[in-house]
Amino acid sequence: MTDTKRIVLSSDHAAIELRQAIATHIADAGWEVVDIGPTTPESTHYPKHGEAAARKVASGDCDLGIILCGTGQGIMMAANKVQGIRCGVCSDPYSAAMIRAHNDANMLSLGARVVGEGLALAIVDAFLATPFEGGRHGTRVDMIKAIEG
Repeated sequence: MTDTKRIVLSSDHAAIELRQAIATHIADAGWEVVDIGPTTPESTHYPKHGEAAARKVASGDCDLGIILCGTGQGIMMAANKVQGIRCGVCSDPYSAAMIRAHNDANMLSLGARVVGEGLALAIVDAFLATPFEGGRHGTRVDMIKAIEG
C-alpha cells in the first residue's frame, strides 16, 4: 500500500494469541497496526476493550478495527454502542466481505473460541479486501446512521 491505513486491534484475555497472529498478518500486508491490548492473560472485561477500539475508529484515529473475545459477541455489542460504529461478528469470509460491501462495516469482531487461526486470517483478509458498494446499500447505511440520532 502506498497510503498506509491504520487499524486498531483489541481483545479480552481469551483472544490475546489470535489477536497477535492477526496483528502480524495484517502488518505484513502493509497496514499500520495499533494494538491496544491487553498483553497479559489475567481476566479482563471485554466491554472496555470493545469501547476503546471503537472510539479510535469513531474519532478517525484509525480507519478500521478488529476486536476479539471468546465468541466475538459481547465485545461487538460494546463497540456498537459507540456512535458511528458498524461492527459485525463473522465466522466465515463471505459474511466478512458482505458486512463491508453492503453495510460499510468499520469494525470486525471475531470469536477466538469459535474460529481457528487459519479461518480467522481468511475472514480478516476478506474484510480488508472488500470495498463498500454504495448505491442502494448507501441508502440503507444512512438509515442505520439515522437510528443513532
